[in-house]
Amino acid sequence: MVDRSPRNPILPGGRLDQWEWQLRAQCRSMPVSIFYPPHGLRGHSLTRYEAAAKLVCVPCPVRAACLGHAVAVHEPYGIWGGLTARERNVGDGRDRFVPVAR
Repeated sequence: MVDRSPRNPILPGGRLDQWEWQLRAQCRSMPVSIFYPPHGLRGHSLTRYEAAAKLVCVPCPVRAACLGHAVAVHEPYGIWGGLTARERNVGDGRDRFVPVAR
Protein backbone atom coordinates (compact mmCIF):
# COMPACT_ATOMS: atom_id res chain seq x y z
CA MET A 1 0.00 0.00 0.00
CA VAL A 2 1.35 3.41 -0.98
CA ASP A 3 0.99 6.36 1.39
CA ARG A 4 -0.37 9.19 -0.73
CA SER A 5 -0.98 11.67 2.08
CA PRO A 6 1.00 14.90 1.79
CA ARG A 7 4.01 15.07 4.07
CA ASN A 8 3.96 18.85 4.28
CA PRO A 9 0.44 20.06 3.56
CA ILE A 10 0.21 23.64 2.36
CA LEU A 11 -2.50 25.54 4.14
CA PRO A 12 -3.90 28.80 2.84
CA GLY A 13 -2.46 31.81 4.60
CA GLY A 14 -4.52 34.11 6.73
CA ARG A 15 -5.95 37.14 5.03
CA LEU A 16 -5.01 40.29 6.87
CA ASP A 17 -8.06 42.13 5.53
CA GLN A 18 -10.31 39.63 7.31
CA TRP A 19 -8.65 40.11 10.70
CA GLU A 20 -7.25 43.63 10.58
CA TRP A 21 -10.19 44.96 12.60
CA GLN A 22 -8.96 43.00 15.63
CA LEU A 23 -5.89 45.23 15.85
CA ARG A 24 -8.17 48.16 16.75
CA ALA A 25 -10.41 46.25 19.17
CA GLN A 26 -11.03 47.69 22.63
CA CYS A 27 -10.43 44.23 24.12
CA ARG A 28 -7.14 43.55 22.35
CA SER A 29 -4.99 43.70 25.48
CA MET A 30 -7.53 42.09 27.82
CA PRO A 31 -7.69 38.45 28.88
CA VAL A 32 -9.99 36.54 26.54
CA SER A 33 -11.60 34.83 29.56
CA ILE A 34 -13.57 38.04 30.19
CA PHE A 35 -15.74 37.17 27.19
CA TYR A 36 -16.30 33.50 28.03
CA PRO A 37 -18.27 32.96 31.26
CA PRO A 38 -17.17 30.00 33.38
CA HIS A 39 -19.08 26.79 32.71
CA GLY A 40 -22.04 26.38 35.02
CA LEU A 41 -22.53 30.07 35.79
CA ARG A 42 -26.29 30.80 35.93
CA GLY A 43 -28.86 33.42 36.88
CA HIS A 44 -27.78 36.78 38.24
CA SER A 45 -24.13 35.72 38.38
CA LEU A 46 -24.14 34.99 34.65
CA THR A 47 -26.00 38.21 33.90
CA ARG A 48 -23.43 40.27 35.84
CA TYR A 49 -20.50 38.49 34.18
CA GLU A 50 -21.96 39.12 30.71
CA ALA A 51 -22.78 42.75 31.53
CA ALA A 52 -19.17 43.41 32.55
CA ALA A 53 -17.91 42.00 29.25
CA LYS A 54 -20.48 43.95 27.25
CA LEU A 55 -19.29 47.20 28.84
CA VAL A 56 -15.95 46.67 27.13
CA CYS A 57 -17.75 46.43 23.78
CA VAL A 58 -19.79 49.64 24.10
CA PRO A 59 -17.06 52.13 23.10
CA CYS A 60 -15.22 49.71 20.80
CA PRO A 61 -14.51 51.15 17.34
CA VAL A 62 -14.80 47.73 15.68
CA ARG A 63 -17.88 46.45 17.46
CA ALA A 64 -19.85 46.02 14.22
CA ALA A 65 -17.01 44.09 12.54
CA CYS A 66 -16.64 41.87 15.61
CA LEU A 67 -20.35 41.08 15.71
CA GLY A 68 -20.44 40.58 11.95
CA HIS A 69 -17.63 38.04 12.19
CA ALA A 70 -19.34 36.10 14.98
CA VAL A 71 -22.61 35.96 13.06
CA ALA A 72 -20.92 35.02 9.77
CA VAL A 73 -19.05 32.06 11.26
CA HIS A 74 -21.89 31.06 13.62
CA GLU A 75 -19.60 31.49 16.63
CA PRO A 76 -21.26 29.32 19.31
CA TYR A 77 -19.46 30.72 22.35
CA GLY A 78 -18.56 33.96 24.04
CA ILE A 79 -19.49 37.59 23.81
CA TRP A 80 -18.69 39.14 20.44
CA GLY A 81 -19.66 42.65 19.43
CA GLY A 82 -21.58 43.10 22.66
CA LEU A 83 -23.87 40.08 22.23
CA THR A 84 -23.86 36.65 23.81
CA ALA A 85 -24.18 33.52 21.67
CA ARG A 86 -27.80 33.24 22.79
CA GLU A 87 -28.54 36.81 21.69
CA ARG A 88 -26.80 36.29 18.34
CA ASN A 89 -28.93 33.20 17.68
CA VAL A 90 -32.26 35.00 18.04
CA GLY A 91 -33.94 35.20 14.67
CA ASP A 92 -31.79 32.70 12.81
CA GLY A 93 -33.95 29.69 13.65
CA ARG A 94 -31.44 28.09 16.02
CA ASP A 95 -32.88 29.48 19.23
CA ARG A 96 -36.37 30.46 20.28
CA PHE A 97 -35.24 32.71 23.14
CA VAL A 98 -36.59 36.24 22.81
CA PRO A 99 -35.53 38.81 25.41
CA VAL A 100 -38.38 40.60 27.15
CA ALA A 101 -38.02 44.34 27.86
CA ARG A 102 -38.63 45.28 31.48
